[in-house]
Amino acid sequence: MKKLLAGILMLTGCAGFAMAEGDAAAGKNKAGSCVACHGEDGNSMAPNFPKLAGQNARYLVKQMQDIQCGALSEEEQKAQKCNGRSVPTMAGQLDAFNDQDLADIAAYYASQTTSVGQANPDLVAKGEEIYRAGIRSKGVAACSACHSPTGVGNSPAGYPALGGQHADYIAAQLEAFRAAADGRPGRDNDGDTKIMRDVAQNMSDSEIAAVASYISGLH
Repeated sequence: MKKLLAGILMLTGCAGFAMAEGDAAAGKNKAGSCVACHGEDGNSMAPNFPKLAGQNARYLVKQMQDIQCGALSEEEQKAQKCNGRSVPTMAGQLDAFNDQDLADIAAYYASQTTSVGQANPDLVAKGEEIYRAGIRSKGVAACSACHSPTGVGNSPAGYPALGGQHADYIAAQLEAFRAAADGRPGRDNDGDTKIMRDVAQNMSDSEIAAVASYISGLH
């Protein structure tokens, strides 16, 4: 339980890092290059690109910083004591932004309203059970513990909002965490607790698909 509460149950742990105060109006102007993939208001149309609208600013800043770090060499990452996240489609997109720019962009997207998708009716029951109760037999914690029953996340702690996110994107991230847990190339910026790697490692493809579908319609 302590590990669950200390970790972040979806994408990264970021409690404790300092961030600048963001200006949403300034962020809108700075987010021009984000529109092509993430949509004018942060509600991307392509299921492989995450919706940014309504996401808490703390989480968004952390992800952008991790992506910037991911562009550095292994030696540079160690020197700057950052944990990089490799996102090929983001290559070069954040190179010119400083911390204030990131805070402004995050504030803009956080101020937008997330669109809600439609869960697959055949997967709702299974997905809801996993989201709300986890999978006790496998040690998979309930998503709602960190992301709230309605999927709004925990903004002060930097735990991301999930409700309404594309099912394809959610599934891809869980699969990436699972791959990293197995020692394969994947996603490992979930903090020292490795909570997401531990959770995803114990989930099957069908369980991932079910909870991802449920999340897409959660609001």
